[in-house]
Amino acid sequence: MAGQQVAAAALEAVIDAMRAQADEVGDRLHTSLADRIPSYRAVPRELIEEVWDRHFRRALAVLRDGWVPAPEDIDEADVARDRAARGVPLDDGLRAFRGALGAIRDLFLSEAARHGLDPLLVVERTTALWELADTESLQIASVHRQAEVTAALFDARRRADFLRGLLYGMLSTVEIHSGAAIYGLDPSQRYQAVRALPSGGLGLDRLEQALEALCRPHGRTAMLAVLDETIAGVVAARPVIGELEVTAGLGPPTELGEVHLSFRTAGRLLDAAGAYGLRGVYDLGDLSWRAAVVAEPELSRMLLARYLRPLEAEGEFGTLIEESVRLYLATGRHFGEVARILHVHVNTVRYRLRRFEELTGVHLDSPDTTVEISWALAARELRPGPWSPHPSLD
Repeated sequence: MAGQQVAAAALEAVIDAMRAQADEVGDRLHTSLADRIPSYRAVPRELIEEVWDRHFRRALAVLRDGWVPAPEDIDEADVARDRAARGVPLDDGLRAFRGALGAIRDLFLSEAARHGLDPLLVVERTTALWELADTESLQIASVHRQAEVTAALFDARRRADFLRGLLYGMLSTVEIHSGAAIYGLDPSQRYQAVRALPSGGLGLDRLEQALEALCRPHGRTAMLAVLDETIAGVVAARPVIGELEVTAGLGPPTELGEVHLSFRTAGRLLDAAGAYGLRGVYDLGDLSWRAAVVAEPELSRMLLARYLRPLEAEGEFGTLIEESVRLYLATGRHFGEVARILHVHVNTVRYRLRRFEELTGVHLDSPDTTVEISWALAARELRPGPWSPHPSLD
């Protein structure tokens, strides 16, 4: 009994000696943190001192009692969340924590030797300290990762909100410049809006990541996100997509403050490219007037009725007439070239085109007629859908 009392008194003397040196050890630890872990320079000294005091008191309690509190009784969530918010990586946070526990251990061993503490007791309490370190480390890691995920989701939502406002013309000049500074856009540079959809089996999230990577060669800037079930954003140059299975509309270059106008065009071009079943990136120069075929369904229906419906009564021959007219316009009104492609006599081609004129009541040498027929033939190529006139006109 007397031996136990002597051991308890010696242990209490060790703890008292450690408590007297808490501030001195804490100062050394703070200096060491700033030197060894640069990310901790963003953490105010008073916060470090507060956490050090809490760790120190908890460690003294473990040394005195010999047992480690249950994980649910140790709350370091606020520390982990604060460090994550300040950009301190998890590895740095754990290094700092283990450095603090290491300093406490070294202080304990030094004072235990000076006060002649029983070696078995020293081993027992040192083991308890490391059990405390393991328990707290696991909790810190778990909360830190949760905080990082939460912060990443918040940043993604904020990024998407800025991009949405930019593309839909809902931001003030101040908001545009502020967001551009945050997300690496140059307000003095011209950007093209892009709107895209997968043309293969790739999901929107994975496609967005792949497309953004392709839009950033040689240091070029790009900002993309999944918005309204499409991939949308701004790029500094036309994307080179390679084998990526995507269909995209690309608006004209414009200032950031007017990029919403480019975005409207990009949306129309995406609709047009999708309606024609195309894969790749398309701007106005690629689709030209064909984009209007998709955008003007009523006009398309009217021209289909005027120029192609009369051919339906001819059955299979009507299909041959349509094919001949299409090639006649595509080859620049070259009878011989059409005959060569179709493997028929040139008089057969002349007859089919003459029959077309009879059925429709027009002349193929009229410029207006040529434009309208080209429009009707382009409308015929569209995939049936809510944005395209149905080829049958029913």
